[in-house]
Amino acid sequence: MHTHPASTLTFPFAAPPAPGEMIEIAPGLLWLRLPLPYRLDHVNIYLLRNEGGWTALDTGLGTDESKRIWEQVLAGPLKGQGLRSLVVSHYHPDHVGLAGWLCERFGLEMAMPRPEYLLSLVLAHAPGDYGSDVYRPFYRRHGLDADATEIVLSRGHEYLRRTTGVPPSYHRIKHGDTLAIGERDFQVLTGGGHALEQAMLYRPAEKLFLVADQVIARISPNVSVHPMEADLDALGIYLASLRAIRAAVAPDVLVLPGHGLPFHGLHDRIEELIAHHAERCRLIAEACRDAPLSVAEIVPHLFTRTLDAHQTGFAFGEVLAHVNHMLGKGELQLETDKDGVDRYRAG
Repeated sequence: MHTHPASTLTFPFAAPPAPGEMIEIAPGLLWLRLPLPYRLDHVNIYLLRNEGGWTALDTGLGTDESKRIWEQVLAGPLKGQGLRSLVVSHYHPDHVGLAGWLCERFGLEMAMPRPEYLLSLVLAHAPGDYGSDVYRPFYRRHGLDADATEIVLSRGHEYLRRTTGVPPSYHRIKHGDTLAIGERDFQVLTGGGHALEQAMLYRPAEKLFLVADQVIARISPNVSVHPMEADLDALGIYLASLRAIRAAVAPDVLVLPGHGLPFHGLHDRIEELIAHHAERCRLIAEACRDAPLSVAEIVPHLFTRTLDAHQTGFAFGEVLAHVNHMLGKGELQLETDKDGVDRYRAG
C-alpha cells in the first residue's frame, strides 16, 4: 500500500478509538481498532447492533493480542450483549484472521463472499510449502534474485497463515444481495483487484458505506498479481470496481474503511486513486523506455524507500499488476532474455 495526499477529503473523527475502546459512529454502529505488526499498524473493525447483541464486520489478525482485546471488549463495554454473528469482507488475514476462533468461541454464523471463503479455506489447509515449486520460478522469471525470492516466499506464507481458519460452513453473500443486520438493511456490493470479491455494505438511508479495503483515505490499497493467476489484470479489475462504486454509491456517504479514518469525499477519493494508478503506469513506461526492465528492476523506480520482505512481496505484486495492465493495453512489450527473465519495453 502506498501513501499519497488526499486534500479534498473531510474527517468527522479527529482520532481513532484508543486500544480496547470504541467510538460510536452512529446509533448502533461502533468502531473498534485492532493492532497489526506491520508498517500498516492497525485494522478497523465495525460492530452493528443486532438482536440482543452485535454483528462484527471483520475480525483482526489471528494473534493472541487480538484475542485479548476482543475478550476485553466483550467483558467490558459490550458486557451482557455479546457477538451474534460475523461478516467477513475478504480473505486477507487482518480481516479474516480470527474468524475460526470467534465463530467457535461464541457460536457465530459467518457471512462471506464465496471466493473469499474458499481461498481462506485453501490457505488454512495448504501445506507449508504450498505452491513453492510454482512460486519460486515465477519470482525468478520476473528478475527477483534467489535470496530475495526465499525471503518473500517465507514471509508470504507466514502472513497468509496468521489466521485461526474459517468455520466449516458459512452464509454466502454476493453482489446485489440485501443483508439484514438488526433493524438495518444493507446493499451488498463486491469489488475485485485488492482481493477476489471483497464485500462492501451500503445503506443509502443513513448514507453509510462500509467499504473494507477497496477505498481508503490516505493510502492506495495494494493491488497485486500472484503466481496462482500470473497473467491476471488485477489493476484493470480494480479500476473497473472503482468506477462501479462511483456509479452506485452517493458522493456524500460517510466512508468507513478497513484502515485509516472514516471520511467524506468518496467520489473525490476514487478520482485520486484512478489518477494515482495512471501516474504509476506513466512512471513504468518512462523507466522502460531506454532499456527493457524486469518487474524486480522496476520496483525501485516506484518504491524509493527501503522495503522489508513483507513490503517487497507487496511491491513486486503491485508492479506486476501494472505491467499486466499495460501489456493488455499495448503500452508495454514483453522481451524474454536468454536466461528466461521476462523484461518489458515501453512501445
